[in-house]
Amino acid sequence: MKRNICLLLLVLIGQSVIAQVSKKEKKALLAFYNATNGNHWVNKWDLKAPVSKWYGVKVVDDHVVELNLFRNNLQGALPDSLDELKHLKVLNLAFNNITGAIPDALTSLQDLKVLKLEMNRIKGAIPSDLGGLASLEEFTAFNNFISGSIPESVGDIASLKVLNLSSNNLGGDIPNSLGSLDNLESLGLFENGLEGAIPGEIGGLANLKELVLANNKLGGDIPKEFGQLASLRVLQIQNNKFDSFKNLEYLNTEGMLVLDFDKGNETLDFKDVDFSKTRMAETKFEDEVDDDNK
Repeated sequence: MKRNICLLLLVLIGQSVIAQVSKKEKKALLAFYNATNGNHWVNKWDLKAPVSKWYGVKVVDDHVVELNLFRNNLQGALPDSLDELKHLKVLNLAFNNITGAIPDALTSLQDLKVLKLEMNRIKGAIPSDLGGLASLEEFTAFNNFISGSIPESVGDIASLKVLNLSSNNLGGDIPNSLGSLDNLESLGLFENGLEGAIPGEIGGLANLKELVLANNKLGGDIPKEFGQLASLRVLQIQNNKFDSFKNLEYLNTEGMLVLDFDKGNETLDFKDVDFSKTRMAETKFEDEVDDDNK
């Protein structure tokens, strides 16, 4: 009897070791591989090996939970079939040669926490239903050719901590809905074609540490609500079309690390700035932007 039980346990263990992802998930990965010219990747997949052995693929409980192909020479457009990876939590495709638009199908990935698409050649608009990514904590797509406006639905992603859409071709206003992102720590919209005034609702982001809006077409006055940004350490708003910077005096600048704005002829009274620790650029963006801020 004991021998039979041991044999059964060995069989069960063996089955768990060789268990594979579902046919749907494997088919989705194969479609992705073919769509992005997998034969020319730096690290190719051995399609005869188990999916769990494929480069950049992480499998947990027989489901694909991570696809990390950073700097792997991916080429071509992303396929809609990615929406079959229902358990995906991390999708990192940064620093490749991906073209085409961000598929609307991605917005159905309810478990996705990290979406990194920066440093590609992606064009077209951000999907209007991006707010459907209810678990998303980080969305970075800087240095692409993304156009259109920032969808209002982004304000529905309550878990979002990092949003960086810098160095694209975005236009229109900054949505008021971004003021609903209570967990947001970093907002990067540098070098786009954004217009209108900065929404006062941004001042309600108590956890915001970095706000980078330089090199746009923003106008109006700086919101008085900036005085509520108690966690802010980096503020870059230079090279825009603001009417006045006077309301920056309401800003809590104690502990500020970077404060860049076009001073002009205004005289501002910063009572708590430690100029020995704070870098200020009065007229232009002087520093070379590194890859993390592009």
